[in-house]
This record gives sequence, structure tokens and C-alpha cells, in this order.
Amino acid sequence: MTGTLRRPKRGLWRRIVDFALTDVTTLVDGGLDGAALERLEEVLLEADFGVDITLELVGALERAASRGAIATEGDLRDTLRARLAETLATAKPPAGSTARGDGPGILLLVGVNGVGKTTTAAKLAARLQADGGRVLLAAADTFRAGAQEQLRAWAERLQADFVGGTPGADPASVAFDAVAAARARDAAWVLVDTAGRLHTQDDLMRELVKIDRVLGRQVEGAPYERLLVVDATSGQNVMNQARRFGASLDLTGLVLAKFDSTARAGTVVSVMRELSVPVRFLGVGESPEDLEAFSPDRYLDKILEP
Repeated sequence: MTGTLRRPKRGLWRRIVDFALTDVTTLVDGGLDGAALERLEEVLLEADFGVDITLELVGALERAASRGAIATEGDLRDTLRARLAETLATAKPPAGSTARGDGPGILLLVGVNGVGKTTTAAKLAARLQADGGRVLLAAADTFRAGAQEQLRAWAERLQADFVGGTPGADPASVAFDAVAAARARDAAWVLVDTAGRLHTQDDLMRELVKIDRVLGRQVEGAPYERLLVVDATSGQNVMNQARRFGASLDLTGLVLAKFDSTARAGTVVSVMRELSVPVRFLGVGESPEDLEAFSPDRYLDKILEP
């Protein structure tokens, strides 16, 4: 399933032009002045590029302007895009799902409360089904009221298989049962939706580790993906969550939900550069098809769209 990446509301480039470049003539003969540089820094920081990356970008733009390489808005945009592309290129590239052996491919979705894990699980299921794979959705959230019903409703809508558990049941047992059911039904994929938890709750983090361990015992090398789902509108909290979840699990990637609702496009760059955790998908809406595989080129094209 493919789609066109939609620009976050009021994209980065428009904010730079509207706020930082109040006088475009400052780009000519002598480069950006101090006031323009300060405004540019503010825009980048508000977009959650982080202090280090922001200073690097502004410094590179200032040097380019001082040597006459930036004289128009187009020059500035092209230079900024090139520097961002270099930054993304130094990050760990997104890896494909590990080739499966004797068993279904298993994806484990984790994250804090309210970030959209269940909806993301449904969107991933729709993508995998579109590629011809039979999918089983496993509701390992046995604590939140309505969690089982929400994922079950998605499974019925997508005509996917479903395995849940009784309220308060051991989430690892649900994961165990899901893999057994997938084998019996010849499902190609198992998507395990876990309960939301704060990254500071050590007991619940240990529960995730137990689920991960049980899945690995069921299928060698599983889970093939450990995806941290984060709310793209939460800014630098994304970094904190990625660090804490990554300390317990070997994360294979991030899903930035609600990316269409945020002006904080720099989160992508910060996470990939500072944590070497690839962004795998961007959530751009509520429909099953509104989950797009992350492409650095398309991402840069959109956030810097004139």
C-alpha cells in the first residue's frame, strides 16, 4: 500500500519564510544578519530539531551565505535540504523485516498511553494484507477497559484473525496463544498490541520484556519488529520515550502517529540522528490506509515545500 506523504500543518519552510525571512534582501551581500539567524534558530527549535542539530544547521547556513552561496529563498531552501539530507544519511537506515523462518512474522507494538498503538496495529495489518499476507491481531492489553473490543472491532473490519484474553490475564499468555493460533490458521503475520505504559514504570517495562521473551521462544528470532509508537505532537518527549523503551527492548523502529497534526517535523531528524533508531512509518490520518512508509526524500520534499 502506497500513498503520498502529506505535509504537516503549516510546513517548516513556510514558517521559515513567514517568520525568519522578513527581509529576503538580507541574504544578499554579507549573508543572513544576526536577527534573521536568531529567528531561524527559533523556528528550528520550535520544530523540535533539538539544540545541537539546530546550531549545526544555522551555522552551515550562515557560512554558506557569507561566501555568497545563498542569495535567494531558493538557495536557502536547497542548502537547508542538503544539510538535512546529510544528517539523515548518517543515521541507521530503516531495515526491512527480518526474513521469517519456521513461523509467522511477529511485530510487537509498544508505547505510552494514548499514542495510538491500537490504530497503528490496524493500519499495519491493512498494509500487510494488501501485500497478500494473512494477519492475526493479538490484544495483549488485558487491563484497559475496551482495549480488547477496540482491536476486535478493527479485526472484524479488516477481516483479520483475532486473539484476545480475559480481563487481567497475563499479557504474555495472550502473545503465546496468538502465535499458536497463527500457526494453526496459517497466518503470515502476528501483530501484538500491548498495553500503554509510562516509560518510568519499571514493573510494566519488565512485563514487556517477558512478552518479548515468550515470543522469541515461540518463533526463533521473533519478534522481527519491535516498533515504538509515539505521538508526533509530543515533541522532545519522543526522545525520552525512545531512550527508556530502548533500554529495555532492542527497538527496530519508530512509528510517528498524528504526524499530520504536528508542526514538529524536526522530531524525525532528532530521533534518527541522536538515537540511531529509524523512523519506519508516519501516521497521517485515522483511516487504515493512512500509514505511510518513511522516505527521507519525500519527507524533506514535503516539510520544505515552497
